[in-house]
Amino acid sequence: MRERNPGTTRLTGAVPVLPAEAALVPRSEVDGSGGIRPGGVLKRERVRDAVLGMVEERRAGDAIPSERILCVQLGVSRPTLRAAVDELVAAGVLIREHGRGVFVAPEKITQELVPGRHSLSVPRASGAWASRLLEFTTVPAGARVGRRLSLSPAAQIVYVARLRLVDGHPMAIEHLHIPAALVPGLTSRELEHGDLYEHLRTHHDVHVNEATQTIEPTVATRSEAELLEVPELSPALLFERLTTDTAGRPVEYVHSLYRGDRYRIVSRLTLRADTTPVAPSNGHHPGIPPGDFIHGDPVAASTLGDVQGRR
Repeated sequence: MRERNPGTTRLTGAVPVLPAEAALVPRSEVDGSGGIRPGGVLKRERVRDAVLGMVEERRAGDAIPSERILCVQLGVSRPTLRAAVDELVAAGVLIREHGRGVFVAPEKITQELVPGRHSLSVPRASGAWASRLLEFTTVPAGARVGRRLSLSPAAQIVYVARLRLVDGHPMAIEHLHIPAALVPGLTSRELEHGDLYEHLRTHHDVHVNEATQTIEPTVATRSEAELLEVPELSPALLFERLTTDTAGRPVEYVHSLYRGDRYRIVSRLTLRADTTPVAPSNGHHPGIPPGDFIHGDPVAASTLGDVQGRR
């Protein structure tokens, strides 16, 4: 089985929710008022997960089934399937060869900037962060998400899609997957206001401890661009994170898309052999991009997710 793993950052301590990777819905699934039709986000999410599941079970250069076969297998229309495949081609997960088909792309090079034994300081990102709920439902995990969360495909998860706002302006599209058994009675209000990890700790006795996160560049699809209020194919950052609790159980799988024109990651590194690890702090979690550090000396890192002003 093949697990795609772009530049990876290991984080320890309570990392507040934020970041991901997902196209949303085609224009045909946006209603006349500009809102998302019920189930539209989830439909595209399930198609995307199904195709990614096929990718993970294949090697680089292997073909995926034809468009016609996939439409029958997944029970979706060609426009919906094509949009999902186009997104994965743009992200470098698949390669389309004219007249031949669609193939699994080679894996991306992975570099861990700071080894897992070193802690990171995570300051709070600038701006006033809020959320607007796009979708909130309970569904079977499916094969791919089930593997991430160590659940059977039939196990129930809470699926949430939300738009992250900074000072009232769209900044990111976030997709959350949480084992339903861990959060009985979870409400939409908990996901729109305050710190999700704080809600998990105080209301559901779930104590997050560690997260492994990947970050890579991509572009916004038409539907993503409409939600983020940017032109189609605008540069964006794709985040994917798996969070575990103090017992080592996976408690959250999330992937998000951040607009590249207003969000950047700033890291301050101390490159000394006698560096003392810095205790993690609470706040919005931005992540750390891969670097070109190849030596084994300790590295202390202070990372800030910086919201850039409009130019």
